[in-house]
Amino acid sequence: MPATTPRRHALSVSKMGKMDVSFDKLDGKDCRVGVIKTRWNKEIIDSLSDGIKTTLADLNVEEDNIFETEVPGAFELPMAAKFLAMSGTVDAIICVGCLIKGDTQHFEYISQAASSGIMSVGLQTSTPVVFGVLTVNTEEQAKVRATGEDNHGISWAQTAVEMALLRQQALGAGVKKNVAGGLGFGQQVGGAGKPGFASPGEKKPLGF
Repeated sequence: MPATTPRRHALSVSKMGKMDVSFDKLDGKDCRVGVIKTRWNKEIIDSLSDGIKTTLADLNVEEDNIFETEVPGAFELPMAAKFLAMSGTVDAIICVGCLIKGDTQHFEYISQAASSGIMSVGLQTSTPVVFGVLTVNTEEQAKVRATGEDNHGISWAQTAVEMALLRQQALGAGVKKNVAGGLGFGQQVGGAGKPGFASPGEKKPLGF
């Protein structure tokens, strides 16, 4: 297997029936990661974000290569993710949110819209977008999944780096290609003073 091929993760099931994902060693020193988080359930979101940023640092992602921004709620995550993906400045995006089930259908509507929207952004732009939205029945369930060793932000960060490396392998490390508009892998857009994705050798400022 070529040395540049990112290692895959393995799935295992614990005795309690919980699905665990294990990752081989990852090196994100050349990865640029965007983190988009919601302002709802701030305590939980901040804890997840801390888990993400700590893990990214452990995986050698430089602080200057991490872009973080906020949106009002989970419904707005897909649009913000698409804006960031289309900027061509990141290799992967993590959408962070927390939806707690209430007494109305609002939870189901927002969960479905957020999950399908986030998936669509990844498929349309060929930029990996990690679904980092907790969908839980109670606030206590959210706190368990946002703290300590069970902080889901840890695995979301690992997933982002692994998928960023996979994207670089597929599209060519250090070369941004415009696939957002369905133009194919070969066409490149951008350049000095032009919008769109970066040309070979060009490194656009991180963010929108």
